[in-house]
Amino acid sequence: MSRRVILIVMDSLGIGEEPDAEQYGDLGSHTLLHAQQGTPGFSIPNLQKLGMGNISGCEACGLTLPNEKITGAYGRMRERSKGKDTITGHWEIAGLETDIPFKTYPQGFPKAFIEKFQKAIGMEVIGNKPASGTVIIEELGPEHESTGKPIVYTSADSVFQIAANTDVIPLEKLYKICETARSMLVGGWACGRVIARPYIIKDGKRIRTSDRRDYSVSPSGRTLLDHVKETGQTVYAVGKIHDIFNGQGITTSVHTTGNENGVDCTIKAEKTVEDGLIFTNLVDFDSLYGHRRNPKGYGEAIMAFDRRIPEIQAAMCEDDILILTADHGNDPIHAGTDHTREYVPVLLYGQKIKQGVDIGTRMTFADLGQTAAEYLRTAPLAHGKSFLSEVLKG
Repeated sequence: MSRRVILIVMDSLGIGEEPDAEQYGDLGSHTLLHAQQGTPGFSIPNLQKLGMGNISGCEACGLTLPNEKITGAYGRMRERSKGKDTITGHWEIAGLETDIPFKTYPQGFPKAFIEKFQKAIGMEVIGNKPASGTVIIEELGPEHESTGKPIVYTSADSVFQIAANTDVIPLEKLYKICETARSMLVGGWACGRVIARPYIIKDGKRIRTSDRRDYSVSPSGRTLLDHVKETGQTVYAVGKIHDIFNGQGITTSVHTTGNENGVDCTIKAEKTVEDGLIFTNLVDFDSLYGHRRNPKGYGEAIMAFDRRIPEIQAAMCEDDILILTADHGNDPIHAGTDHTREYVPVLLYGQKIKQGVDIGTRMTFADLGQTAAEYLRTAPLAHGKSFLSEVLKG
């Protein structure tokens, strides 16, 4: 097989506040540390071996190992873009920095937009306010289920979310409604993502399903994905990656139902994809535990992923590089329910990777993308400085 980069984003697994965290209201945030502190018996031996506990800022976690026991290279990255949302983080990882943050709607979406949207879909909506998804379906679920009106809500991110009971609004109809919103949320009403949030009622409880669908704006420029695809190599997207990049630069994609399925799909790709980039997002950390401020659940999810790392490694080939990182933080004990402005880890592993190398603090997530671009022999990206020479064996 040819060269491959297996890039896994542990969605929201931040490792401590960035210098500008105060501007975002995120002083004191540290997703990994607070998930650890809230989880009895917390143990992540495989992430430790990759150097997670040795990264600057992770000392308080007490996971540091002697350097000779580290099996990969490690460091942390600071986000240069403005914002702390999923799209901004992933785009910067792929070499595209965002100078103007995506527009947010802390008071809900404008009345003029809502009226035009209702006319376009042929029905009224309810909600239209910032809210937790699990809370608002309990609050407005009965009204939605009795009237058929979809629930619209947002958050501190640039998102237009539409929740519906699939017994009231079938899944395909919900997707069509979201596609209509996506086509309208441009220009003065610009919005980063439209998200379908289907739910069901099971045993008397409203439960969101894994049929979530994200409709993002297209990247504002060329990314690592485009560069890899243009060389004739594969870009295999696992999980939300296809949605985050609106399909741009992707040759194959697969939807996932959660972290475990995401790992399964990644391993399957390792066994079938011949070259290029396998790009995976593991969303459960963020959606199930970070936003819901559940430190114990978050910590257990980290441990569950840690147990799968040897399987991912075992499926690697001689010329593969595995990179683990995150796109932002989502401290499970922080105020509110939104993302936190944090450094993210970068862990590298493979037969070609030096052991015990600390690449320090990178000043942009794009350094990762530039490193992957150099290894996969594509044209350089517009942003970022490759650290390949620091971690690659001679």
